[in-house]
Amino acid sequence: MSTEHAGADPMLGTPQTTDERSLGDIVGDVAQDLSNLVKQELELATAEMKQEATRAGKGAGLLGGASVAGLLFLVFLSLTLTFLLDNWMPLELAAVIVTVVWAGVAAILAARGRSELKRTNPQLPKTQQTLKEDAAWARAQKS
Repeated sequence: MSTEHAGADPMLGTPQTTDERSLGDIVGDVAQDLSNLVKQELELATAEMKQEATRAGKGAGLLGGASVAGLLFLVFLSLTLTFLLDNWMPLELAAVIVTVVWAGVAAILAARGRSELKRTNPQLPKTQQTLKEDAAWARAQKS
């Protein structure tokens, strides 16, 4: 092997980085790596926030549906009481049935919306884990 290739990896044909890189090159590489790392962490945080916002939006939408159903429940309950006091006819039974159906719909939507909101996790666990890994990597680069 000739002396001009003493610092090269024969398999890759690239210079080895042990003795040939200057301090400026090393600092530049570390700065570039840190820049890429921060960019990737921001992208991960953005993706997680979108996922959590979607889940929270779904829960809020279900609670909105429960609000509409609750309003209809009150309207039909009022109509039921009005018909019961005014007419004493079978129409009241139909109004009671409709009222009970709307009460059930409101209860189901409220329960589903609440469970969706409980499932959200604003702590971003994947981002926290990768930040810990990045901190360990940065400490390893210092030593």
